[in-house]
Amino acid sequence: MINKVEEVLEKMVRPQLATHYGNIELISVENGIVEVRLLGECSGCPSAKFTIEDVVETTLKEALPGIKKVILTNEVSEELLDMAREILYGDKYKS
Repeated sequence: MINKVEEVLEKMVRPQLATHYGNIELISVENGIVEVRLLGECSGCPSAKFTIEDVVETTLKEALPGIKKVILTNEVSEELLDMAREILYGDKYKS
């Protein structure tokens, strides 16, 4: 199922997100629940919830009847957190 979801994202969702300089990362597919992360300009966008509901979830449900729900994960990577800490704290962070 994960390959089918990835195929739908690649062909039908990513082109739409790319028009807004965004992208999507598939995290998991379990029991009809798809977990994704928005990337690029779509990450942290105030309309992200609507993008997931109106674009991603609708498209996946239409293409793959076994999909029940799409969940948006808003995790921040450790690498990005480290970069932010260095910007905020400079050399103090490295000590």
